[in-house]
Amino acid sequence: MLSVAVRTLRARWAAFVGSAVALAVGVGLLVVMGQALAAAAQAPVRAPERFAAAPVVVKGQDVVRVATPTGVRTGRLAHPRAVPAPVVAALRALGPVTEDRSFPVRVTGGPGTLVGHPWSTARFAPYELSAGRAPRTGGEVVITGDWAGVGDRLSDGSLVVGTVRALGFENAVFYPDARAAQLAPESRQLVVRADPAAVRAVVAGSGARVLTGDDRRLADAGPEREGEALTALNALFGTAGGVTAFVSVFVVASAFAFAVERRRREFGLLRTAGATPGQVRRTVLTEASLVGVAASAAGCALGGYAAPLLGDIVVDGGLAPDWYTIGGRVWPYPVAFLTGVVVALSGAAVASWRAGRTAPAQALREASVDGRTLPWGRRVCGAALLVTALATLAYALATDPGDLLHRKTYVSRPMLLITAAALLAPVLVRPLVPRLPGTTGLLVRANAVAGARRTAAVAAPVLVTVALAGSLLGTTATLDEARAAEVGERTRADFVVTPADGISLDGTALDGLRQVPDTVVSASSATAVHTLEDGVALVRSEARAVDPALLGATVRLPVTAGRVADLDDGSIVVNEEWAEHRVGRRVRVWLGDGTARTLRIVAVLATGTGDNGVYVSAANAGGAGVDRVDVRVRAGGDAARVAAGLRAVDGVRVASRAEWVAAARPESDRTARLGVLLVLGIALLYAGLSVANTLVMACAERAREVAALRLAGATGGQVLWFAAAEALAVVAVGALLGLLVTLVGLAGTGGALGLLSAPVTVVVPWAALGWTAGACAVLAVVSVVVPTAFALRRPARTPT
Repeated sequence: MLSVAVRTLRARWAAFVGSAVALAVGVGLLVVMGQALAAAAQAPVRAPERFAAAPVVVKGQDVVRVATPTGVRTGRLAHPRAVPAPVVAALRALGPVTEDRSFPVRVTGGPGTLVGHPWSTARFAPYELSAGRAPRTGGEVVITGDWAGVGDRLSDGSLVVGTVRALGFENAVFYPDARAAQLAPESRQLVVRADPAAVRAVVAGSGARVLTGDDRRLADAGPEREGEALTALNALFGTAGGVTAFVSVFVVASAFAFAVERRRREFGLLRTAGATPGQVRRTVLTEASLVGVAASAAGCALGGYAAPLLGDIVVDGGLAPDWYTIGGRVWPYPVAFLTGVVVALSGAAVASWRAGRTAPAQALREASVDGRTLPWGRRVCGAALLVTALATLAYALATDPGDLLHRKTYVSRPMLLITAAALLAPVLVRPLVPRLPGTTGLLVRANAVAGARRTAAVAAPVLVTVALAGSLLGTTATLDEARAAEVGERTRADFVVTPADGISLDGTALDGLRQVPDTVVSASSATAVHTLEDGVALVRSEARAVDPALLGATVRLPVTAGRVADLDDGSIVVNEEWAEHRVGRRVRVWLGDGTARTLRIVAVLATGTGDNGVYVSAANAGGAGVDRVDVRVRAGGDAARVAAGLRAVDGVRVASRAEWVAAARPESDRTARLGVLLVLGIALLYAGLSVANTLVMACAERAREVAALRLAGATGGQVLWFAAAEALAVVAVGALLGLLVTLVGLAGTGGALGLLSAPVTVVVPWAALGWTAGACAVLAVVSVVVPTAFALRRPARTPT
């Protein structure tokens, strides 16, 4: 069988090249995803950045620790505590103490991630002046980098008097220490020039931590960002790897099965010559093994070359930290190689089994026309997958609709529907291909229906492409619209005021806002609470600390039980995601600064899209400063005059309701958008390549049809038009099936949002679907017209 298989590959290489290319690309993508996941398995130990030259750093308590029956659980505090004043006084007796502060800075024309610090902390990085001088008065600053020069006036009125070379880990603006203390009154960490042992003795028992050596990195901004980056990368590449594996297996198996199916005439001749069914099967499987081994080896080489390129893309796009590189791991290669060989064998196995079972005369009779009905096995599998997909969707809607809104769920769920549609596609070809006008239209429909298996095989990559594009982009757009609508429904205020600089509004600014006539002013603070679920899991929930008496005037909350007006210092408003969410029950919580409290539930909010958080009174803010003020114009008041009065207050940024809602739209998250495009782009590029490969394979087997049309009197242009029209009809079949899968998925998403009491605006991405189907159509037409044009160059002969 080996010698027969080798000779067949040499003689019919055109029938196998498409399968080999598809398999090589699939294996290459699996190698890339495996390398990406391996690279994200562990982050390098990061050296100290801002405090690389600091002798000792003392950091206030920033972790809550809760004892449970299974051990101590820890959580990051929303508002770390300052180092206690008596401890600071004792540290000053040991040596010089420099208080550190960090706060966001908003400057038009500057980097979007500006952060402010006291100038006295610059030497601990160390930063050194490259131009100008140190800031001396409240209106002077020093910046990192060259985005502004000495003498420039920033949009907040600050004068740049010096610049320092950027060190790569932050975009900083340094203020005089007194001005920094005004913008961020509380210092949560400090630098001490003293013996570390003496510092530890003073700090012991206060809850603060003493950091020396490499531990000083914990005082940098976001010390947990490396772990968070790895978690995000693992989720991203895990999802992308799952999509890649599905598309690879689906398309490669279809390509191999299609290639074998096109050789029924050859199998019929072998059976007539005396070959047994087992010999036919072994021949096909041997061919698949040879192609699988060669293509998988080529795919491994391709993946090894492409993996570092993906690393550069995700770093440049802001999806990964600067240290992230892909490549150098060994295990993805054997895994991808074996997967490729198994997929090749699996794709050929079913077709070879059916080819071996066919009698010689029947095989010859069926060689040109797909006159057979769809096998019962394929019908049963397709129907079973369809029922399973719909049943699991209904079950999720009935039990946990929120799960349907998670990215891993709405990326993976369409795969069952796609597979079911592909298995049942030959049955759906006749109803999906319309009766087209004219002689050419009649021939196109007759040829597509007569070759239903061929039509379904060519439509399969289009189905995958359109379904994934529609499902992924449609679901994300639907969720974005729901979240934006939630923000709009919650916001009753006419204006929303936030700090122009710093992390909170000071008392002077709050007094100025309250003095604006004809207004209702409701101040609130961003915080968080922790609670134990099932006695062992410490769960963090984002929260806002509000004035209960004013909350109802500026915010509209989706209450499902209880009354928000009953909120006081001894109570809490929770949402339906909490394990305990019955009105009147008491829950143990840890506030943003770690303080433990037992609060009574007075109201329960709908889950929505997940952004309906917790509400507590200002007394339970846990050390949070006011970072948002909702302002409503009283009846009869002049909105323009109120806006002018609000903007006249120093240190504030005023946004109208429309501006606030627009700024809160989720699509402004560039990183999330790039992640979606990465996952989708990998799948779509591969599926698009498969469209071209499958059509080229199909054209290679249709030389007899071209010859018959020429002998019947068709001109070269008519033959090309017929080939292009048929390719477009096949793409239309795949696009319609993909649209059906998309609509079912979006219906599930809309149902989940409705059950969660979230706004429902199902967004069908018609533009993306049109571009995707159009790209497939262009690929299909080019892939079929070019080989057909070459076939027309040969003189027409009577087909045999």
